[in-house]
Amino acid sequence: MPTIITRDGTEIFYKDWGPKDAQPIVFHHGWPLSADDWDNQMLFFLGKGFRVIAHDRRGHGRSSQTDSGNEMDTYAADVAELAARLDLRDAIHIGHSTGGGEVARYVARAEPGRVAKAVLIGAVPPVMVKSDKNPGGTPIEAFDGYRAALAANRAQLYIDVPTGPFYGYNRPGAVVSQGVIDNWWRQGMMGGTKAHYDCIKAFSETDFTDDLKAIEVPVLVMHGDDDQIVPYADSAPLSAALLKHGKLKTYPGLPHGMCTTHADIINADLLEFIRGEETAPEDKIVIHLTAEPA
Repeated sequence: MPTIITRDGTEIFYKDWGPKDAQPIVFHHGWPLSADDWDNQMLFFLGKGFRVIAHDRRGHGRSSQTDSGNEMDTYAADVAELAARLDLRDAIHIGHSTGGGEVARYVARAEPGRVAKAVLIGAVPPVMVKSDKNPGGTPIEAFDGYRAALAANRAQLYIDVPTGPFYGYNRPGAVVSQGVIDNWWRQGMMGGTKAHYDCIKAFSETDFTDDLKAIEVPVLVMHGDDDQIVPYADSAPLSAALLKHGKLKTYPGLPHGMCTTHADIINADLLEFIRGEETAPEDKIVIHLTAEPA
């Protein structure tokens, strides 16, 4: 399997498909999943002539089951090492959920020329947890509940999350795919318990405000307004407002896992953004979709 060894000895698994001279698209997965969560997008963009890359975050998937470094600074440093090893330039970085936080931290600190654009999908920035500075956030008790459930019976938690809120399968009339649920469970159980436990703190308590303000490249923020994992109002509009060159696309009725449940819509919008003209430095474009997706 293709891997790199980071400075602290962690083995990071990655996929790297397509022409090496094509523009790279780097996909960053959510908690507690793996690069496999991007299979649909990787095949789609490979077919469009791009070089597509996705890695398993440390402690996740086929990467080392780390007991340390399970926080955003190290996650971003691992991405920087991967980008340097593969000599990725003019890349598009796309992150979902926790991966969106990883993208924000990496892109804010990336070497000049490494990144052309970025996309945050159902992403955790600016900050999830409720505090005096973030009164509209999610109470810490919700994340404590995840930690308790993970420690008590991780296998059951990893059935409950995709069966319920992640894909919106708990909504009336939802078309449920057992294969999607099983694949979520499979990916989650491949990773390490300690790393997944630590990552709950990383995705819920890290403040990405300064990262978002520092990003110079165009960024597309995509979020479903029925996201039960990362509530829309506490994330997407706030992130778009902090970005210098941000675009916001709101998807009525779509869930946290919309890259899977509505891949055709998401892929088309990603392609349009990647191929489209860059936002002028003085502009901030905010786009709301008002019609229900087909």
